[in-house]
Amino acid sequence: MLLGVATELVRLNVDVIVTYATAVLAAQRATRTIPIVMASYTDAVATGLVASLAHPGGNITGSTFFQPELMAKRLEFLKQAVPSMNRAGVFLFRGSPARAPVLDAMWTTAKALAVELRPIELDKLTDFEGAFSALADQQVSGLVVQDHAFFLGNADATAGLAASHGISSICSPQWAASGGLMGNGVNFLDQFRRAAIFVDKILKGANAGDIPVEQATKFVTIINLKSARAFGVDMPAASADEVIE
Repeated sequence: MLLGVATELVRLNVDVIVTYATAVLAAQRATRTIPIVMASYTDAVATGLVASLAHPGGNITGSTFFQPELMAKRLEFLKQAVPSMNRAGVFLFRGSPARAPVLDAMWTTAKALAVELRPIELDKLTDFEGAFSALADQQVSGLVVQDHAFFLGNADATAGLAASHGISSICSPQWAASGGLMGNGVNFLDQFRRAAIFVDKILKGANAGDIPVEQATKFVTIINLKSARAFGVDMPAASADEVIE
């Protein structure tokens, strides 16, 4: 479906395509000439989408963030919140190109924290119940979830299942509003606003491949105090940028 939309935009001969996440890949498949601005994309260099941050090359520029480091930091935050956690689940989208670098970073952090990781790949809603049952059977008390449209689009159900199985979870900032213990990650609104800067440069004649890709610098941490109380977790409000009562 995404490729179909991107192909239609190419047919209309638009001046710039602005998109985010996996839709960036669809846009790249549809055109190598029309400039593409990534409002937000994971690990653009590591996944080969651009040659480098300073000189992206091709027809793509915009904003990116490094998911491996972000996922490792989430594990760290979760361990601080739940010191007794010795096993943590990791939800990854099946086939994600970020899988290997994410797990490499998380294994290193997990070893330092004395936490066992239990990675699980999912790609459909029917996977969730079995995955949570498996984590509960293995006495997993924490869960780190990958930034992916599949998980974020089903955040209410996923965070709710985690809570019902007694598992404290962390994902991107909006996760806390869905009932997860914590949300931590990129300030996507800031990245989306900055997409306009890239579009302006391109419309003024700059080549997308010559415009340096920006790395995310603004991050947000949100705590759901209701969930914290339900899990018996002591979460100081001062440690967060925002608190959900």
